[in-house]
Amino acid sequence: SNSHFSINLPNLPAAPPHNMSKTTASAAESPHNGFETPTLDTESPTLLHSISEHGGYAYVRMASLAASGDVRAAEAVREMAWEQLHSGPWHSVLPVWRDAYSMACLHVAKHHYGNGEFKEALRALDMGIIMGGNLLRKDLDSAIGKVSEKARNLRVSDRSCQDFGSDDHRLVDLDFDVSKVLQLLPVKSLASKLVVKRSALSLEKFLKDHYLSGSPVIISDCMAHWPAKKNWNNKDYLLRVAGDRTVPVEVITLIDDILVVIMHGTFFEEQMYREKVLKAGALV
Repeated sequence: SNSHFSINLPNLPAAPPHNMSKTTASAAESPHNGFETPTLDTESPTLLHSISEHGGYAYVRMASLAASGDVRAAEAVREMAWEQLHSGPWHSVLPVWRDAYSMACLHVAKHHYGNGEFKEALRALDMGIIMGGNLLRKDLDSAIGKVSEKARNLRVSDRSCQDFGSDDHRLVDLDFDVSKVLQLLPVKSLASKLVVKRSALSLEKFLKDHYLSGSPVIISDCMAHWPAKKNWNNKDYLLRVAGDRTVPVEVITLIDDILVVIMHGTFFEEQMYREKVLKAGALV
């Protein structure tokens, strides 16, 4: 318990013993861990001291074991920091615990990376970015770049050669129900003059011929050259470039409450695809 350690720990030095620093440094540079964490190596002593000053004595003790490669200790400190992040409203959480969570995520990610578990490593790093503080952000970003590269290199090569415009892999159908568009408008909602339709209208032409004069225009084919128009509508493409990442998804409820859900990219895209299939089946 905290009371058991409170007798001795308030007099902890700002930096850990010399042999602890060596252990931490050697663990960070070990080929088994795979990626470097220079900010963590530099800031770790000060951060651990600050955590101990805020009552995190158990965290400090376990973090030393986590830095030396103890995966169970790494998972334990991440859980400790997670509990602190949810101890009250987000604005009331001490910044030191957000940085503590980032530190724990780096330790967990190193273990997974060393075992070739790149998806798990990316999830730990993404959670460190989403829920952690700014102190170790550079280490998290750098590690994500390296782990993502490793994960991409292991993907099946034929997936990158697929036609991302294939109908079977689209998340949203490009065709739409014309009857929903051609609805009768209220009387006098438009002037008697027909609205002109222009294809691939440039910004200069739009400003000159329509915006300044206040005349309406229907613009088509202005986004046909956007790669995202085809690629972002393809399930396989999204899974290839972002399937292993974890992102916060903002969900607006029926009562206009905003709920942020942390969701793995693969689950999000599979859920979208599943809803598409269910809707198609309902129309049969």
